[in-house]
Amino acid sequence: MLYILLFVLCILLFLFGMTIIRFGLFNLSANKLKTWLIKLTSTPLKGMVTGTLITALLQSSSAVMVITIGLISARIMTFPQSIGIILGTNIGTTFKTELITFNIDAVLVPFAIIGASLILFPNKKARSIGMLLFGIASVFTAMKGFEMLAQPLTSMNVIHQFILSINDNILLSLLTGMFITSVIQSSTAMTGIAMGFLTAGLLQLDAGIAIVFGANIGTCITALIASFGGGKESKLAAYAHVWLNVFGVLLFVPLIPFLTENAPLLAARKEVQLAHISVIFNVVSSLLVLPFAVKFGEMILFIHDRNRRTQ
Repeated sequence: MLYILLFVLCILLFLFGMTIIRFGLFNLSANKLKTWLIKLTSTPLKGMVTGTLITALLQSSSAVMVITIGLISARIMTFPQSIGIILGTNIGTTFKTELITFNIDAVLVPFAIIGASLILFPNKKARSIGMLLFGIASVFTAMKGFEMLAQPLTSMNVIHQFILSINDNILLSLLTGMFITSVIQSSTAMTGIAMGFLTAGLLQLDAGIAIVFGANIGTCITALIASFGGGKESKLAAYAHVWLNVFGVLLFVPLIPFLTENAPLLAARKEVQLAHISVIFNVVSSLLVLPFAVKFGEMILFIHDRNRRTQ
């Protein structure tokens, strides 16, 4: 029970770190973000680039989707304008996945001390930088915790059997990633957990890839929740986010054996291989849809807009 409690605390620490990183970055650039989202979405390509950059900056695709849905609900932005942003959020979210593969153990304590000190400053900019540093220290400490706890956790019979069943079943791995991500509402945290088990040598790479694919669908729950109570176009944007990830997963699941076999060409360490494959998945999925962004939007309208279907 102690190891399970510590593992849950690591998840909470990871989510806490990601949250204050987001607050810090948002405070540093909040006035510009909404302006960029509104002005730079005249074409799907511009929207995708804007969505990518803002998601990379905020370190959360869910946060950008919530902002976008809020703008649509306020009638500041339209559903067609959101298509490019949705494509961009999937690319931008891979920046944080790559970030957590770096080894910065030596600076974690200094980052935490400096960050905590700056948070106490009255100056908003200093506080924001402090949040950023303290958040980074929290995220990487949690990642270390995932790695250290993976072995003790799998010594428990129930978890050991579950990991074995995941390793032998791609569909179960996919559903695991989807379910856990929908609960903790962070695909990056789910990826971080998978990386910890990969580093410990307990999780097979193909199962890790399937978990990451499932996490991409699970993370859509935040946008769906945010769309409740919003207008019709808000819900359409949330549905588009879901369909984009579902299409991507359906396309890539048959390629898991190929990706697993060729992963050593991408990097030496398995957790870095997983991060790179996550980038490939998200970039390719978005780029494939980009030329058909208008048709993609029309498909969402056809499926989910009952008024149009009855006309």
